[in-house]
Order: sequence, then structure tokens, then C-alpha cells
Amino acid sequence: MRFTWTNTATSPMKVKTLLSEHGVTRSLLKKVKFHGGAILVNEVPVLAIHMLTGGEKVTMVTPDEVGNEHLGVSSLPITILYEDRDYLIVNKPAGVASVPAHRLPENTLANRVKGYYRRQHYQNEVVHITTRLDRDTSGIVLFAKHHFAHSIIDHQLKEHAMRKMYLAVVSGQLTDDHGWLDQPIGRAADSFIKRTVTPDGRASLTEYWVVKRLPEMTVVRVRLHTGRTHQIRVHFAAAGHPLIGDELYGGPTNSAIDRQALHCMQLQFYDPFIEQDLTTFAPLPADLANLIDSETEDFGSR
Repeated sequence: MRFTWTNTATSPMKVKTLLSEHGVTRSLLKKVKFHGGAILVNEVPVLAIHMLTGGEKVTMVTPDEVGNEHLGVSSLPITILYEDRDYLIVNKPAGVASVPAHRLPENTLANRVKGYYRRQHYQNEVVHITTRLDRDTSGIVLFAKHHFAHSIIDHQLKEHAMRKMYLAVVSGQLTDDHGWLDQPIGRAADSFIKRTVTPDGRASLTEYWVVKRLPEMTVVRVRLHTGRTHQIRVHFAAAGHPLIGDELYGGPTNSAIDRQALHCMQLQFYDPFIEQDLTTFAPLPADLANLIDSETEDFGSR
């Protein structure tokens, strides 16, 4: 793939400095250098230490990416919310794991995306998953379609520049219309899967806004400011308001939904390839909508 920039600097700089300013990492630069890529200045091959003086067209040609033979191909469909040359954003249904595990080696979202790439005859079949959701959480998952796009997202995640919004239904009544849950999260001592609030855990920050209050539950909009495993589920459980349907963290069951009531509904990040913010929305799934509607109807009949 080719990526081209115009050098607008008025003072001399090395090519690698300009590339770094546009998000090219050292690891990607090594791949370009040693695995069949190229750096061109006005279409002439140069080294990364070549000096620029101003006004040049600098092009990075990235090498082809070899797919992972160990990742199986699934013919099951995906629901695409957005796609361009660099990113693929899909709406993951509840019950589908994001990536393969020993119990679910071939049916995951990653397998389905690889199958989609193959059906589209994309030259690059490497599946760069950049955000993940728990198996029983529905909503937006972002895939980068090449190494460069993946490194851009990794940097934004580290800088907490990506905005992810969720809709959740928690048990009980939240009294504050807006609040913060700021407690460290680590692995529970008695479980490989379960997490817990613990003093020696990693710093974790969750922000929420109340959308609707119902007799025995509260609908909330949630923003993650950190990305810990099970963060929303752990924080609300620790606050005494576990998510409806979240059996792992003590959430009450409800006949309208057979999983935790959690949906990633919005994703926003800056896309340097189109030089603008990219915002994507995922519609509310039927089971979560039914849960909210049924409780609203019950509330209105009382």
C-alpha cells in the first residue's frame, strides 16, 4: 500500500522525522526497510535518513502482509457499520467471541472477518482487531485493515484519545444523574476469568449518565476512560448495582434478556487518513430494547 504526504516544513528534516510526525512507528519502518517496502521522495527511492528541504512528496510503500494460517475462516456473515481502505467497523452480536479461544476456535468475529476479506478477494487477509468486547456484550468492534492503521489506533488507545460509549442496564436505582467510578481492577484470586476491585489492581475510570430510571433498574450511558477487562461490569457490581443478566458478577436475571445488559453503541476516533473524526453508531439490539420497553410498560401500568 502507498501513503503519500507533502513536506510543508520550512527547515531541513530527515524523512524518518516526517514519517514519525504522521504516526509511522519504528517497528513499521523496520518492516518497510527489511520486508519489501520502500520510501520514495518525489518517486525516487531513498533511505529513512535522507534529508528533506521542503515541498517534496514523500511516499511510504508498505510490504504485503502475510495472513495467519492458524486463524480459521468462517463463512458466517458480519454486520458492517463502516468500511474504507483503512478500517472496518462491525456490529458484533451477543454470544460471539471477539477472538479465538480453546473453546471457540472457529466461530469468532475474527474468523468471520477473515472470511469476509477472502470473499472480497482482499490482498491482505491479516485481521487486526483493535478493540474487543466480551462474548455476551454486543456492539461496535473496530478492525484495522493494515499494520499502519493498527499502530495509529494503538497510539490513540494509549493516549485515551478514543471515545467509546456504552448503554447498560444496571440493577437498582442510581441516585446521581452523572457519576464516576474510580477504583483499581485486577484479576480475582479464585478465578481465571473474573475480575475484581482490588488495591493492587490497575487504575480504572468509568463515567456514567442516567438515561432512564425504572422501578428496579436504571438505564445508563457509560464512557470508558480506561480499557480494563470487564471494567463496566466490575465497577457497577462493586458499587452495588450489577448489570441485569450478569450472572458472573451477581446481576439479577430477567426473562427479557439472557446475557449481561451491555451494548457498545458509539465509537469515535480521529482518522488521519481522511483527516477527520470518524464516528460510528450501533443500533440497540432487540433483547436490550425489549428489556427496557418491558420494564417501562410495567412501570407505566403501576
